[in-house]
Amino acid sequence: MFGKLFQADKKGSDLTLGDYKSIWSKFCFLDESGSLNNPRDTFFTLGFIKCSQPYYLQSKLLYERRKRNFFDEMKFNKLSNRNFEFAKFALDALFDAKSLRFSSYSLYKKGEYFSRAFAANPWQAYEDISLRVLESAVSENEILIVIADHVTTPKDIRFEVNVKRKLNEKFERLAIAGVCRFDSKSNDLLQTADLIVGAINYDLRLATKEIANGDKYKRRFLEHFKNNLGTTTNFINGFRNRNFNIFVDKDAQFIDTIMPSVTNEKRPSS
Repeated sequence: MFGKLFQADKKGSDLTLGDYKSIWSKFCFLDESGSLNNPRDTFFTLGFIKCSQPYYLQSKLLYERRKRNFFDEMKFNKLSNRNFEFAKFALDALFDAKSLRFSSYSLYKKGEYFSRAFAANPWQAYEDISLRVLESAVSENEILIVIADHVTTPKDIRFEVNVKRKLNEKFERLAIAGVCRFDSKSNDLLQTADLIVGAINYDLRLATKEIANGDKYKRRFLEHFKNNLGTTTNFINGFRNRNFNIFVDKDAQFIDTIMPSVTNEKRPSS
């Protein structure tokens, strides 16, 4: 009887649908910061929020939206006096949530590794980077449902199909139940993921002196994010604790601390 309730001795590839009580189904809300095909974007970060019951966090944010009569989309590159306080609330609500994880992967686009592995085709690069970051997050006895931010792609791109197929083949089991893209305006968890990956990407640009001063609201949000993490250092060497894994391509760690082109951020930062 008790063996049927929880098959702790079974590996993921040995589980059947009848072992549903031993299988965790979790949602991943995936978003990116930076552009793979825009040479002006030095860094690209892809990350996701992973949780088993997103309903609780989504409901909390929706309740607060109605309370504040605030219905704008949250985006890191559009932080301003109008939306800053709600963005902080969303971040705090995420840190208060139980059984929640975040993982991200940041690449230095001018580095040797990016040029060798990803520069040829930005659409294929997006898929390959997604596969890499999601693969690292699949635990034993776990099935993921991936909700990704919508990106307009050429007709021959089959991101949703390929990510599911390749990861299931990699794990030789049902590791990804499905992948679907939604407009981030429709989902607060996608928007919260945008805030976090945007903050990470922004920190890398500040750390490498790509940005001289920066926008005050973005810097304040980044500081609030680091306060929640319990750190004051930049993310150039990555960061990891029990719930957060921020991985940065090693090429970024060898950039001179003074970049040849420094801007005061006259354009929006992704």
